[in-house]
Amino acid sequence: MTRLLVVETSPRGNASVSRNMTQRYLADWQALNPNGKVVRRDLAEEAIPHVTMPWLAAYFTPPDAQTSKMKAQLALSDMLVRELLECDELVIATPVYNYNIPAALKAWIDHIVRKGLTLGFDGSGLVTGKKATLLIASGGEYGEGSPIRDRDIATQYLRMILTVLGIEDIAVVAGGGAKNVDLGQISMEDFVGKLDMRPGEKAFA
Repeated sequence: MTRLLVVETSPRGNASVSRNMTQRYLADWQALNPNGKVVRRDLAEEAIPHVTMPWLAAYFTPPDAQTSKMKAQLALSDMLVRELLECDELVIATPVYNYNIPAALKAWIDHIVRKGLTLGFDGSGLVTGKKATLLIASGGEYGEGSPIRDRDIATQYLRMILTVLGIEDIAVVAGGGAKNVDLGQISMEDFVGKLDMRPGEKAFA
């Protein structure tokens, strides 16, 4: 049974372009994987706390030396890591805030980048044999020939961190110009409908 982990970030509910992209992707994915299991991690519904000094103290303490309080500090991180390691495919759906990912998604990343679990002590990625799809909704358009292409930091960062963790099969669905939905220049249905997000493909425009 194929297991898909979906990480969503936007707090905008049905008005969110990235969430509507997710709905479209999931409909296609479930049609291709009728027996597949979808695990959802909604970072707007259940916020991930940012890393703190007690968390870091637990992180840098060898497991066999951790106190019960330290283990409790890492319990949520352990769960998030387990969700990632157990999935076959990963979808990250996110808006772009000021050219980068939202703080909520960065908090999730900080919890799942764990030496000895997802990252080897030699720096090698341990999250291998998985596919990842990035559904990115941005106000700006960063496609080929765009004068602001170098500002596509969100996509560059997510690609980089997933590659570091060992995921090499990464597809990107770039929902550039999403602001036009809010401006009423295009409907949500038409905007999402024009995006090519076929599950199973390695790369998208």
